[in-house]
Amino acid sequence: MKAAFFLEHGDLETIRYGDLPGPVPGPGQVRVRVRAGALNHLDIFVRTGIPGLSLPLPHVMGSDGAGVVDSMGPGVTMRKQGDEVVLNPGIHCGTCEFCLRGEHSLCASFHLLGEHVWGTFADYVVAPEINTYPKPEGLTWEESAAFPLTYLTAWRMLVTKARARAGESLLIVGIGGGVSLAAFQIAEILNFAECPEKALRGLRQSLGLAPLRRVQRTR
Repeated sequence: MKAAFFLEHGDLETIRYGDLPGPVPGPGQVRVRVRAGALNHLDIFVRTGIPGLSLPLPHVMGSDGAGVVDSMGPGVTMRKQGDEVVLNPGIHCGTCEFCLRGEHSLCASFHLLGEHVWGTFADYVVAPEINTYPKPEGLTWEESAAFPLTYLTAWRMLVTKARARAGESLLIVGIGGGVSLAAFQIAEILNFAECPEKALRGLRQSLGLAPLRRVQRTR
């Protein structure tokens, strides 16, 4: 398969584009033919080298992606060949006490596509079937690939951990970055923060964001 990978850590010049062996899905895994992948700052950290993280080389970057299920490993029951899916990059066991509570990132086996294992910057990527979700209707492949890592991070910070409530004042720093933009949109769509509509409209326009439809949040 064709892939973007590196053979040593360093700057942009270390990235190679060429042929690598295609991954084979194991038990409970699916192989996805990637239609779109998204770049995160994490990919730069991985390329330059993260202290304490030792990777077998070559390494394929890319945490975010969307595509079509190409083949399945033994025991796969949720997906079938041809399914259009979005990938959750956070791989977890799904059975430990933390996973059962929805705290996947606390799982002892937690790791990320593109950081600890080969990622989405390739023709194919392998992931557990529980990390695949149906591609939302109405979103392009690029849009579907772009939101998982940043929006999962923002949701966990804002909703799961901070438990923000409607009407609270929120300070979102570094607006313009992926996670900050995700936090802004989540806060707006769930009515967490009060802000004049004129101000919101101006901020959306300056950031290149489409208008969002507010939804009623119940607790």
